[in-house]
Amino acid sequence: MAVRLIACAVGTAAVGITGGCSSPFDPARGLSPPYARSLPADAEAPSRSVYRSESESDVVAPALITGASADEFVRYALYHSPKVEAAYQRWAAAAERLPQVRSLPDPRVNFGFFLDEVETRTGAQQARVGVSQSFPWPGLLSDREDAAAMAARAAWQQFEAARLTVTERVVETLHEVAYLDAAIRITGDNLELLSSFEEVVRARYRVGSGSHPELIRVQVELGQLEDRLAQLRSMRPTYVADLNAALNRPTDAPVEALTELPGRVASVDGPALAEIARRSNPVLLALDERIEEQRIRTDVARKEGLPDFTVGLDYIVTNEAINSSIAESGDDPILLSFGITVPLWRDKYNAGIREALARRLAVSFERADEANRITASIQRAWFEHTDADRRVRLFETTLIPKAEESLRASLTGFRAGETSFLDLLDTERTLLEFAVSAERARADRGQALARLNTLVGRAVPTEPATASTTETDSDEVQP
Repeated sequence: MAVRLIACAVGTAAVGITGGCSSPFDPARGLSPPYARSLPADAEAPSRSVYRSESESDVVAPALITGASADEFVRYALYHSPKVEAAYQRWAAAAERLPQVRSLPDPRVNFGFFLDEVETRTGAQQARVGVSQSFPWPGLLSDREDAAAMAARAAWQQFEAARLTVTERVVETLHEVAYLDAAIRITGDNLELLSSFEEVVRARYRVGSGSHPELIRVQVELGQLEDRLAQLRSMRPTYVADLNAALNRPTDAPVEALTELPGRVASVDGPALAEIARRSNPVLLALDERIEEQRIRTDVARKEGLPDFTVGLDYIVTNEAINSSIAESGDDPILLSFGITVPLWRDKYNAGIREALARRLAVSFERADEANRITASIQRAWFEHTDADRRVRLFETTLIPKAEESLRASLTGFRAGETSFLDLLDTERTLLEFAVSAERARADRGQALARLNTLVGRAVPTEPATASTTETDSDEVQP
C-alpha cells in the first residue's frame, strides 16, 4: 500500500512539473540567454562584466605606461571604475528578471489521507494524490516579460550613461592636470628669464648705470613669481588626486607631467548636436524604454483583472472490495479537474491600471523635462567650447606673438637706455599672463568638448584645431 502511494505521488508530481514548464495559452518562445531581449537592437551583447573576473584569468587589464594617451587613461578608468561596474551589475540584475516573470506559477502537489475510509462499491478509498497547474490569462506572461525587457534595456542605457560620465570626468581632470603642468612650465621659464633680468640690473647697479629702485622692483617681481610657482606646484597633488579618483587608484599614485593634449574642435553647431542627442543620448533613451515599459505594464494590469485557469489531476488510492468478484474491484479512480479564478474585487484591479497610467505620464513628463535640460546644456557647452577655441586662436595668432615682439623691442630699448626697466617688467608680465591664459583656454576647450560628448551620447564630429603659429618655448627671449 505504501509503495503504491509513493509511486503515485512521484508520478503525479512528475506530470505536474513537466506540464508546468510552459503555458498552452502563450506562444512558444525559443530559449535564449537572459540578456537576449534586454539589450537595444544596436547593442553588442557582452559575455562578461567590464571588470576583470577571477574566473577569467586570461583577461588582461589595461595598464597606464609612460606617455599614455588620453584614450588609454579613459580605457583604464572604464575598466576599473566602480560606477561603471555598478551600472553593469544593475543591468545584469534587470536581465535576470526575464526568466522569472515569464515562468508559470509552480505546480501544486496535494496529498490527502482518509481518516475514516470511504467505502465504495469497488473498495475502500485510502488516500488521494493530486497535482494542479495554474495558467494566467493568455498573453499575461509575455507582457510581463516584455515589460521586464524594457526595464532591462533602460538599465543598459543607464550603463552607457555611466560610461560617458566616467569618460567626461577623466578627460576633464586630464585637461586640468595638463593645464597645471603647462602653467608650472611657463612660470618656471619666466622665472629663469626674470632671474637673468635681475642679474643684468644688478650688474648695471654696480657700475652706477642702474638705479636701486629698479633692482628692488625686479627682486619683488622675482619673489612674487617664486610664490606663484610654489603655489602651482603645491596644487598639483590635489589635481592628481582628482585624476586618480576618476581612475579608481590611490590618490597618491604618481602621475607624470602631461604634455599638451591634442586639440579638437566640434564641426557641428549647437542645434544640430541637440538633434543628434534626441536620438543618441542614453538618458533620454532610457526614459523612452521606461515609457514603453509603463505602457506594457498598463496592459499587464488589465490582464491581471481577468481570470486564471487551473488544471488538476487527482489519483485516489483504493483497496480491494469486500466482494472481490465485483467488477473493477480495487481500481484506482483518476479525476481530471478544471478551475477558474473569479476576479470579483474590481477596485484593486482598476487602481492598478490607474497606477500604471500615472507612472507612464510621470515618466513622459520627466523625459520632456530632461530633453529640455539637455538641449539647453548642449547650447551652453557648445558656446563654451567655441568661445574657448576663439580665445586659443586669439592668443596663438595675435596676442602672444605681439607680446613677444613687444618684449624683444622693450629689451632692445632697455639695453640702449631708451626704455625704462618698469616697462620691460610690464611687458614680461603681460607675456606670462597671455601664455597661461592660452593654456587655460585650451583646457576649457577640451573640457567643453567632453561635456558635449556626454550630452550628445556619442563622440561629437570634430576636426583638428589649427596648429599654433607661435611656439613660445622655442622662441625664447634672451636678455
